[in-house]
Amino acid sequence: MPIERNAAGRLRPPPGAAAESVADGRVRRAHRSDEAIVTALFALVGEGILDPTAQQVAERAGVGIRTVFRRFSDMEGLFAGMDARLQRQAVPQLIGGTPRGGLTQRARDLVAERIAFFEKIAPYKRAGNLKRWRSPFLRERHALLVRTLRQELLRWLPEVNDAPPRLADALELATSFEAWDRLRTEQGLSGPRALAAMEQIVLSLSRELRK
Repeated sequence: MPIERNAAGRLRPPPGAAAESVADGRVRRAHRSDEAIVTALFALVGEGILDPTAQQVAERAGVGIRTVFRRFSDMEGLFAGMDARLQRQAVPQLIGGTPRGGLTQRARDLVAERIAFFEKIAPYKRAGNLKRWRSPFLRERHALLVRTLRQELLRWLPEVNDAPPRLADALELATSFEAWDRLRTEQGLSGPRALAAMEQIVLSLSRELRK
């Protein structure tokens, strides 16, 4: 194709280039708006606003309310965007440790690691629980979390593999998000007291693993 120049001698863009440039600009603006909305929603939930309004999100994101409503029409995509950020920030806290020492030491370390993870994900998990029953994505992520917690329990305390089912079930419950959340919310315990309570339960159950 011959190179065309305008009257000033400058290269003339090929036919359709201007339209493509405009389209690319719109895609970039839409992407920035999406990122701003996900960032705003992530921040608001992290501050304890578990079900932010579209107006709150729009104000925090610096976009129009219509843009938020358009993005909110794809709630599964919005949940996925938030989840991706949470995965990057929190999951290494759950699966990054290395079990060492005897049973008691590993049980203590398991509780400490798990509670640090729960403290980080707490507002997002609570927000997800509000919407889980009408979101296939959130139900799938909840099921994945339950499986991961079970796998981590067995990694830290492999003795559970040979334990009676009642004991294994009790330890899984004692180290669950739901057990920790009850300590922190319904019982209103501070972080250190919740840790002490969960540790007490887990250590008591762990003693049964030696029998």
